[in-house]
Amino acid sequence: MSNQQTEKIRIFGLGGLGETGKNLYVVELDDEIIILDAGCMHPEDDMLGVDIVIPDTTYLTENKDKIKGIILSHGHEEHIAAVPYLLRDLQVPVYGSKFTLALVKDQCQEVKLKGQPKLVEVHADSRIKVGRAPVSFFRTNHSIPDPLGVVIHTSQGPIIYTGDFKFDQNPVDGLVTELGKLTEIGEKGVLALLSDSSNAEMPGHSPSESVISDGLKDAFHEAPGAIVVSVFATHIHRIEQVLQAAKNTDRKVAVVGKLIERAVTIALELGYLTDEDDLFIPKKEVKKMPKDSVVVLTEGSQGEPMSELVRMAKGSNPHFRIDGMDRVIISAMPTAGNEKLVSQMIDIISRTGARVVYGRTKKIHVSGHAGQEELKLMLNVVKPQYFIPVSGEYRMQHAHRQLALSVGVEPQNIFLLEKGDIVEFSKRKASQTNKIPSGHVLIDGLGVGDVGNIVLRDRRLLSKDGILVVVVTLNKKHDDILSGPDIISRGFVYVRESEALIKDAEELVRTSLTSAMSEKQTEWAQLKSQVRDQLSKFLYEKTKRRPMIMPIIMEA
Repeated sequence: MSNQQTEKIRIFGLGGLGETGKNLYVVELDDEIIILDAGCMHPEDDMLGVDIVIPDTTYLTENKDKIKGIILSHGHEEHIAAVPYLLRDLQVPVYGSKFTLALVKDQCQEVKLKGQPKLVEVHADSRIKVGRAPVSFFRTNHSIPDPLGVVIHTSQGPIIYTGDFKFDQNPVDGLVTELGKLTEIGEKGVLALLSDSSNAEMPGHSPSESVISDGLKDAFHEAPGAIVVSVFATHIHRIEQVLQAAKNTDRKVAVVGKLIERAVTIALELGYLTDEDDLFIPKKEVKKMPKDSVVVLTEGSQGEPMSELVRMAKGSNPHFRIDGMDRVIISAMPTAGNEKLVSQMIDIISRTGARVVYGRTKKIHVSGHAGQEELKLMLNVVKPQYFIPVSGEYRMQHAHRQLALSVGVEPQNIFLLEKGDIVEFSKRKASQTNKIPSGHVLIDGLGVGDVGNIVLRDRRLLSKDGILVVVVTLNKKHDDILSGPDIISRGFVYVRESEALIKDAEELVRTSLTSAMSEKQTEWAQLKSQVRDQLSKFLYEKTKRRPMIMPIIMEA
């Protein structure tokens, strides 16, 4: 417990509540703010053209003088990808493990962050101060090296944030979750636990990562051609097991894909991955080798249409093309919302004639998140006075609440929060108070937040009914039309097959403008609005479609 008296503690999330990804949680200790993780989520289907989505951090930038640091639990994009964008506005230290910070540094370079971020390396035994608050850590297991749980020590008791975790009794790297340390903290009295809810609906335990070794061995057995393995780019323990399977079958490994190439390079440089048997070969060498001596390690396990795996299946990857003799192993499960994309990808690969191995039943994938029994174990070991399920969709948080109730947590001490909801602690008593504005910030190319609801609405309209551009030149001095109107259609109708419709539309515009000018309407906005309204009504009557109409009126 901290000697520093903390009169008021506030905890809330700006992301990661009621959604998968975009994790960002805030702990306010009187006049100091500590940020726990800052991640992204991938765009929903209706967010056309958007690359990633990060939390709305307006509250943080408005209170940047209070922020003492960003503490990261691990290096998945859902927990770190918003950090470079936060650091554009905040000059604060970022704390994380070695592998996590290496990924953050790489992302900062990717988005061309000005200046060098202050990255402070910590490990499971680190004890630091962030602002006035003592902070310690504990080792966890997850599908990435170096995951950490975070303990913020306050005068009202410790606040524990688990990050994403599971209890793996036989991890690939031999480093198990530090139950002893958690037990010791729990015996002293924990004020609040913020725990991962991703697998709160899954009964039992998540299997050990080590079982993948046998699954890959079976999947590699007597493959007649090349073997293509798709994994999450940062799943270094999985990649290590792929290397072992390649060694056992006398194959070399080529890494294909920007994200996975960078992750493997970082892991090799930092010693999280070793290649003592010289198994890695440059991807440009793949075409020169017999197919039955090659493993292609790639990304795209979530069915991303432009991923290297899909491009290999379609024959558009310059280094490798999947054919009927090959075997494709998808060593991942679809994340929430990606099921359709993954199904379509498997269909595309199957059309090549290649055998596709996927799904948990093949023992080629296990979850990196705790199942129900592990979540209950965390609750029983920590014994929190108050409990806040985080990191998951609302139904997952609700399932986690039911687990907490089953192990004896009082119902009034469990807070099922939405983004922006605040839980306030004073003298070890908690209550839900007011709400902080929260939402999405959309990243499109180099643009941050410049794509909003209006732009998305226009993109949806364009994708649904297309666009009509009406071009006309007026002589305002004599109130007549010099040229046009000319109508250009994109995504609405094929002009050559709809000449009569386009001709009628042009005549309608001509009549509308002539009438308006005869009534001495000369304002551009008024003329454009009249053209847009009349043409929209006419086209809907004829086609039952509502294209975007863009009048361009010029003056000569």
